[in-house]
Amino acid sequence: MNLDFKYLLDGNFHPSSRVWVYQSSRLFSLGEALEIEELLKSFTDKWQSHGTPVKGAAYLFFGQFIILMADESAAGVSGCSTDSSVRLIKDIEQRFAVNMFDRTTLAFVIKEKIQLLPLSQLQYAAENGFVNGDTLYFNNLVQTKKELENNWIIPLKDSWLANRITFSKSV
Repeated sequence: MNLDFKYLLDGNFHPSSRVWVYQSSRLFSLGEALEIEELLKSFTDKWQSHGTPVKGAAYLFFGQFIILMADESAAGVSGCSTDSSVRLIKDIEQRFAVNMFDRTTLAFVIKEKIQLLPLSQLQYAAENGFVNGDTLYFNNLVQTKKELENNWIIPLKDSWLANRITFSKSV
C-alpha cells in the first residue's frame, strides 16, 4: 500500500496551517469519492471567515480520510468558518451514510489495508498479535500541516496510544 501522500499537499501552505482530519467509518466507493472531491473543492473555493476568503484546501486520502487545511498566515479561521466546515462533514455523513466523528475507532495499516479497530479492542489486538509497536497508526489528532506530514501515519509505539497498551512478546 502506497502511503506517500505528502506530495499531494499544496506546497504553498505554511507548515503551521491548521488541519482537521475526519475518518470515515468505511471506505468510500470510487463514485462516492469523486462526488466528495467535488463537494470539497466547491467548499474550499467558497470558504470564508467574516467575509474574507480562507486560503483552504481539502483532500480525500486513501478513500477514507477527509483532510481540511486552512492557512491562517493569510486570514484567520473564525468560529463561524469552522462551523461551516463541520456542516460540510455532517452533510457528507448524511449523504453517504457514514460516521465521520467517531474518535473511538482507530485506523491502522494491517496486511497492506486500512483496518478499523475500536479503542476498546486495542489491548486485545496487541495481546493477540494483530497489532504491534511497528504497526502503522493514523494519528488523526494532528493539528498542523507540519504535523500531518510528519506525525499522521506513525508506528503505534510512537503514538499517544503506546502508554495505554502492553504488546505481546510472542509475535
